[in-house]
Amino acid sequence: MKAAIIGATGYGGVELVRILHQHPRVSIHSIHATSLHGELLSETYPHMQDLIKETLQPANPEELAKQVDVVFMATPSGVAMNLTSAFLDNDVKVIDLSGDFRITDPDVYKQWYGIDAADQHLLEDAVYGLTEWVNRDIAEKQLVSNPGCYPTSALLGLAPLMKENTIEEKTIIIDAKTGVSGAGKGVSQATHFAETNDNLKVYKLNQHQHTGEIEQILNRWNPEVGAVTFTTHLVPMTRGIMTTMYATVKKQTTAEQIHQLFQKHYEDHYFVRIRDLGKFPSTKEVSGSNFCDIGIAYDERTNRVTVVSVIDNLVKGASGQAVQNMNKMLGFDEKTGLDFLPHFP
Repeated sequence: MKAAIIGATGYGGVELVRILHQHPRVSIHSIHATSLHGELLSETYPHMQDLIKETLQPANPEELAKQVDVVFMATPSGVAMNLTSAFLDNDVKVIDLSGDFRITDPDVYKQWYGIDAADQHLLEDAVYGLTEWVNRDIAEKQLVSNPGCYPTSALLGLAPLMKENTIEEKTIIIDAKTGVSGAGKGVSQATHFAETNDNLKVYKLNQHQHTGEIEQILNRWNPEVGAVTFTTHLVPMTRGIMTTMYATVKKQTTAEQIHQLFQKHYEDHYFVRIRDLGKFPSTKEVSGSNFCDIGIAYDERTNRVTVVSVIDNLVKGASGQAVQNMNKMLGFDEKTGLDFLPHFP
């Protein structure tokens, strides 16, 4: 199978190149960017010297659609919605990492992203690709909207509790912390070394664009949820997200029962690993991998459950999950090309 990557010079795009470079069933046909045309990707990323031979090209959807089987969109918001139809019309599968098709309500999308949404028929056709919880056969689908990094971590941590109607819907609090690569390659005062090093700060308080995405899926699972409190922080590390979630349990239970609930729901999902009771994951333990590690605690005094979920924001939170979705779309084992250990330390 031949794959094209549009938006290859961003951190998510170059992570796609890394993963697909060693995928046994898919080859990289071409890589595309809005600039630096004709240059090798190694001019921007020297660690790929002599490994990636393709040069950066402008994206011509009509021509490219005749040459490839699948396209990854690792583009800024608002780009994929204008390119996707040309691929779908030619039976090319599209996996979008940008968020253009995640929110199905155009008004909600505009509220959080500040631009007009994609055409309604594309929003209706897109499958929300939280891989472990996709309840449709995506091998029959053409368009997958890859979840955002924060929503992946939060939703994987909350899903078993939501599916089992375990927690009070109005009590959900999501507290998340990410490394600097989550902000992308662009340089700003907020991500400047002197601002981030030896520092911890909250950002986009009650305004983060992933809020609408998280609320949409939680309310799809249980319409009683409504709005949630979602707070994001920037920490001085390169990769990783730790999301800590709190909620009140509907009826008295035990830590063992909640732990068993998580084990039951994820026992057949290779990339979600549930820690033993009393054990909690750290971001470095999933770095560079497609794993989501989850730890659970229950406080009988407060009747609250705490869930700690960690992922690599560039892999399970972006490109790794995109390849996992591609594998399922193309009929491969979902672990194909992804079954590598985290790098540590």
